[in-house]
Amino acid sequence: MAKDLSLVLLLDCYGELLTERQQDVAALYFNEDLSLTEIAEARGITRQAVRDSIRHSEQTLLELEDKLGMAERLCGMRDCLEGILQRCEEGAVLPPETTADIMRLAREGLSLL
Repeated sequence: MAKDLSLVLLLDCYGELLTERQQDVAALYFNEDLSLTEIAEARGITRQAVRDSIRHSEQTLLELEDKLGMAERLCGMRDCLEGILQRCEEGAVLPPETTADIMRLAREGLSLL
């Protein structure tokens, strides 16, 4: 089972909607990079139970993203804010105080993502 790093973002967005067990197993698998066997041993369950939990979590996360699209929107917002910062840093023609305010707000927005 190959790890899809985009699922880390989906786990961040929708992880609270998974069961506690799914959250735990998915976090160990995606965030801590533990193997199925390592998770099974740590949690006292079978490797197959870990695999099934991850498979169900992935399916749930992908379905939620398909319906809600939050991760895609968050990535789009990040791209926009980074673009604003880049243009301000390149010296877009604005009064200095306006540029400073825009940069502050863009940084604040990025920190919230």
